[in-house]
Amino acid sequence: MFDQITEFLSKEGWLNTHLESVNHFLWEWHSLVIVLVLCGLYFTIRTKFVQFRMFPEMCKLLVESSPKGKEKHHVSSFQAFALSVATRVGTGNLAGVAGAIAVGGPGAVFWMWLIALIGAATAFVESTLAQLFKRRSEKSFIGGPAYYILHGLHSRWMAALFAVLLILTFGLSYNSIQSNTIADALHKAFGFNHVAIGLALSAFTMVIVFGGIQRIVKFSSVIVPVMAIGYLILAIVVLVMNYEKIPDMFCLIIKSAFGIGPAAGGLVGAAMSTGIKRGLFSNEAGEGSAPNAAATASVTHPVKQGLIQSLGVFTDTLLVCSCTAFIILMSGFYGGVGEVEGIPLTQTALESHIGPAGMVFIAIAVLFFAFSSIIGNYYYGEANIMFLTRKKWVLQVFRFLSGGVMVMMGALASLDVVWSLGEVFMAILTLCNLVAIVLLGKYAFKLLTDYRTQKKRGIRSPIFKKSLFPKLNDDIDAWE
Repeated sequence: MFDQITEFLSKEGWLNTHLESVNHFLWEWHSLVIVLVLCGLYFTIRTKFVQFRMFPEMCKLLVESSPKGKEKHHVSSFQAFALSVATRVGTGNLAGVAGAIAVGGPGAVFWMWLIALIGAATAFVESTLAQLFKRRSEKSFIGGPAYYILHGLHSRWMAALFAVLLILTFGLSYNSIQSNTIADALHKAFGFNHVAIGLALSAFTMVIVFGGIQRIVKFSSVIVPVMAIGYLILAIVVLVMNYEKIPDMFCLIIKSAFGIGPAAGGLVGAAMSTGIKRGLFSNEAGEGSAPNAAATASVTHPVKQGLIQSLGVFTDTLLVCSCTAFIILMSGFYGGVGEVEGIPLTQTALESHIGPAGMVFIAIAVLFFAFSSIIGNYYYGEANIMFLTRKKWVLQVFRFLSGGVMVMMGALASLDVVWSLGEVFMAILTLCNLVAIVLLGKYAFKLLTDYRTQKKRGIRSPIFKKSLFPKLNDDIDAWE
């Protein structure tokens, strides 16, 4: 039975052939790439470059203790940040970057950086809106794009469409990508059987997700900082070992990004499309996922989580993704289409720097990176299941599908199938969210002005008052 399933999910199978046709329409014509860049630039200008101007404030807020609210089980700012980073820092940072370089060349790294720099403003807007329109639930706050579409735009059908798309994207397809990467890494490093890996991952995932939001945020707040710092230290060690190659590496990235040089001439389009596509998958700016985590935080002003989630984009792409890119480019093993790509490429590259231990290190890092993403992805799906229905049996079925079936499917499927599936849903989901935040952006801009005005008055911790938006009084009932 497993052999038949594996054949259906192979690169040459029926499923992948049709997914590639849809992806060609959504991505190869650069329609979504153009929309993403334009929206990022629009939000950057309207917020007066908030991602650069208020970077020190972001760092300050991250270490600031969250005020205790009346809720017995409140989620702190840091925990919400860790939950969102748990989904951002995963397969996209190790396998996704490797795939982008293999397909688009070194220039893809530049476009990943660019989408992060301008996408941070988009992340600020969507997460600030999530805080403004969040709702109270039994053990914490809950919210996200589905909620701000319903209560901000008053469009029930569009909110329901987004919720369904997010469930399909994160709760289902993205979890198959994460488990696929874990299976490939552990198989290459230790020779473990894919079926056994899939069964083990499914079992561990179910244990965590059946524990609810409190168990999820506690898991994320412990694992995420440890794995991110450890990976950053490793990249620094590689840079120090190859310090003489650093100038040439940056020159290669810039030249390849703009088609300078004989080898880069035909790769500009591929570098741009692949870099932005993988960058979006990794940092999720504009995709509408992180707002689901941002809404859970107990803060005194919506802008606080907007700034913290904007910092999450920098953490993901400019730090962790860059680590992978530097490790690969300095090794010289970045081949091309049809050669080693995905997580095996990252493992091979690191092995060239520090020996066989590199392959084992990446396998362990992937296990933690991707598993934390599986947990975070599941929560995003749960938040939107609860938006659509409060029937407990529906949630139980979703837990089984997300934590069991899709995790198992990913461990058995080919690299091409899981990425194609994720990219199709990602494109449609992102377009839906971008329409909403462009229409609702005026509220985020006004909130930012209010926050900065209070800071200028000497108020150390600005407080949001509903009187700022008298017409939204019934739509923002989570605020006093």
